[in-house]
Amino acid sequence: MLKRFVKSAFAARLASGLIGGYIRLVHATSRWTFLGREEFEAALGEGKGVILAFWHGRLLMAPTVRSETDARVFMLISAHRDGEIIANSVKGFGVEFIRGSAANPKKPDKNKDGASAIVLMARALKDGHVVGVTPDGPRGPGERANRGVIRLAQMTGAPIVPAAYSVSRGGRLSTWDRFLVAAPFSRGVYLAGAPIAAPQENTPEALESARQSVENALKDVTRRADAHVGRRDPA
Repeated sequence: MLKRFVKSAFAARLASGLIGGYIRLVHATSRWTFLGREEFEAALGEGKGVILAFWHGRLLMAPTVRSETDARVFMLISAHRDGEIIANSVKGFGVEFIRGSAANPKKPDKNKDGASAIVLMARALKDGHVVGVTPDGPRGPGERANRGVIRLAQMTGAPIVPAAYSVSRGGRLSTWDRFLVAAPFSRGVYLAGAPIAAPQENTPEALESARQSVENALKDVTRRADAHVGRRDPA
C-alpha cells in the first residue's frame, strides 16, 4: 500500500507542493547576493544565448535565479516522473522547462527524448535565451562534467557560464551528488564565472580539454560561493 501511495499522482502533487513551498520559504527568508553579474550580462549581451552550467547538487535554489534576469530561462529536466515533480515544484518562478535527458550510448533504445531535447535547447539559445544544465547529471558521477555541454556550445556558439549558489545554513545529503539542502534564514549567494567558449576543433583531445576546463571552472565557482558565505563542508 505504501509503495502504491508513493507512486501515485497524489503523492507526486504533494511532493511538488512541499518542495515548491520550501524553496519559496528559503528564498524569502534569506539575504541574497549576485556575484559575477557583469560576467553573466556580458555573455548574454553577445546575443548567442547563454548555457548556464551548475552542479546537480546545487539544483535546489537554481530556479530562483530567474528573478535576477529579464531574459527567458529554460532548464533541462528529466522526462520521467522525477522531472515532472521538479517542474511542478517551481511553477510561478517563471522558469520554462525542456523535458529530456542526455543520450546514453549504452542504452540507445532509451534515447528517444535526448535528440528532441538538444534541438529545443539549441533553438532557445539561438533565440538569445538562457538554458540551465547540470553537466554531471542526471546519472553522475557527481561534480564531473560530461561532454554534452561542450557539444551543445559547439552546435550553437553560445558561451558556457559556470555558476553556483551557496548558503550559510543547510546540509548536504549522502546522495551521489551530495545535494545541498539550503536552510531558511541564510546568507545566500549566486556566483557566475567567466564565460567559456567551445573549441573550434572536434578532436577527442580538444573536447577533453574543454570538458576539463568546464569542470575546473565549476569547482572553482562552487568553492568561491561556499567561501563567500562561510560554508565549510567536509571533503
